[in-house]
Amino acid sequence: MQTATLLRKGDLVQVMVGRAKGKSGKVLRVDRKYERVYVEKVNMVKRHLKPSRANPQGGVLEKEAPMRWSNVMPVCPKCAKPVRLRHQVTKEVRQRACGKCGALMAATHNV
Repeated sequence: MQTATLLRKGDLVQVMVGRAKGKSGKVLRVDRKYERVYVEKVNMVKRHLKPSRANPQGGVLEKEAPMRWSNVMPVCPKCAKPVRLRHQVTKEVRQRACGKCGALMAATHNV
């Protein structure tokens, strides 16, 4: 099972490798095709914009760059530590659960 299927928009994740190691933030977007995630206030890059009609001033824009989903781990709401997730199936509903303590994550969907 790929981790990208376990990460969802709004999840709290912690970066495990790279220059942003140890930082945590909320997932803004998951790009399943390229296996990338955008994490709030992590992996910030600067883009220089030429003046245009939409942005007459131009200038430098700072925004989040994508990072590979394998470089982040979801943070359990109960343990408050980065953990691996597992699926827990109960009465036609599949839920994501913490691999250590079994606490359920927020989003669910039907089997």
